[in-house]
Amino acid sequence: MLVLGIETSCDETSAALVDDEHILSNIIATQSVHSEYGGVVPEFASRAHIKQLSLIIKEALRKAEKEFSDIDGIAVTYGPGLAGSLLIGLGVAKGLALRLGVPWIGVNHIEGHILAASADAKGPDYPYVCLVVSGGHTLLLLIGEQFSYKILGRTIDDAAGEAFDKVAKVLDLGYPGGPAIEQKAMTGNSRAVHFPRALLNKDNLDFSFSGLKTSVLYFAQSLDKEELVAKIPDIAASFQNAVVDVLSQKSFRAIEKYNCTSIVLAGGVARNSALRHRFEEDCKKRGIHLFIPAPELCTDNAAMIARAGNMRLRSGYQSSFDLDVIPNLSL
Repeated sequence: MLVLGIETSCDETSAALVDDEHILSNIIATQSVHSEYGGVVPEFASRAHIKQLSLIIKEALRKAEKEFSDIDGIAVTYGPGLAGSLLIGLGVAKGLALRLGVPWIGVNHIEGHILAASADAKGPDYPYVCLVVSGGHTLLLLIGEQFSYKILGRTIDDAAGEAFDKVAKVLDLGYPGGPAIEQKAMTGNSRAVHFPRALLNKDNLDFSFSGLKTSVLYFAQSLDKEELVAKIPDIAASFQNAVVDVLSQKSFRAIEKYNCTSIVLAGGVARNSALRHRFEEDCKKRGIHLFIPAPELCTDNAAMIARAGNMRLRSGYQSSFDLDVIPNLSL
């Protein structure tokens, strides 16, 4: 089944073609206009989607060497995300479904991230634990069977990716913050500053990064300008290490509690090399199977949406044309 995926939940405009086994194309256009504002401007994001989406879809078809007539189904993100951005993708998906006479389905953006590890390869066997860690979400899940998601833990304040962005702003490193922090951390000492690891000794599996972000702010404010500039690599490395510690320890606590042998690491923060390396090391020590999508499948992309849609459509699911966007959609 050839599925066209469309992703416009935030500031990436993406389209992809996926069949039952492989990703045939995955075109992603990142909107650079937001960097000068220190974050995503919803109105600018919507305008960019309007301008780019039809061209991106045509490029996805060209790269996959397919025509519109080859498409068997359409998958599109309908939440969570920015309302205006989601509406662009949903409207185009509905129009194409009507024009082509094919079934279509609205996909939960978070489910797309979960299934990204299976987008172009065999995924883990059930049951398994999944950590979704991105700019908007930090979720620890138990996947008992296909399309069955039990939330084990979630952030009670900032998402991990959000904390990266806010700390990067404190350190004047620009937006997006994740790559900037990672780059500075490469030359820093991860043990130079001890930042707090919230909820680490609690029995629950929830996360909290607001206190960590505030601790970095207070530490930065305690330094004069020259000292701060000199210590940025150490601050970045120490902050990143604190985040990785919490994410890793909570995840493996969940694996032990629910007797799983596999874990999926997903979401935009899963591109972080320190996080990937820590999970690779910890899984090797414990004999746990680790599944991490390729870096381009960790950030927002249409291939993960197309894979989720392909699986849903083949299982008999499809959406009706009265489906609307749900910006705060939960899993």
